[in-house]
Amino acid sequence: MTEQNPFIWHELVTLDQKRSGVFFSHLFGWTCKEVDAGPFGIYTLFQKNGRDVAGMMNPTPETPGKGPFWHSYIAVEDVEDCARRAPSLGGSVIVPPHDVPDVGRICIVADPTGAITHVMQPLSK
Repeated sequence: MTEQNPFIWHELVTLDQKRSGVFFSHLFGWTCKEVDAGPFGIYTLFQKNGRDVAGMMNPTPETPGKGPFWHSYIAVEDVEDCARRAPSLGGSVIVPPHDVPDVGRICIVADPTGAITHVMQPLSK
């Protein structure tokens, strides 16, 4: 990976996208753009000056944790390698590697304390 910030995306998981969307839009001066996420329902893109800055979604059956929360995506060269190494480092794979169309390959890992992050191998552009 290049020497950029490895935190490449932030996403809010909430049961009430409308209320959360209004709050964060007013708090940060963002706008909301809803997109159809197929079986996952509506996905909301937070935008600033027409540029995507974060996302928001409803929880899915695989969503770890309870209640609304923000989580981050960390860019890696090889999602499969991270998923293989996490258990040997005392962590675990919460959701195995899978493809997200037009985004990249993603998995969810937890560290030995249970802290969760999303690991993403972005699509090459």
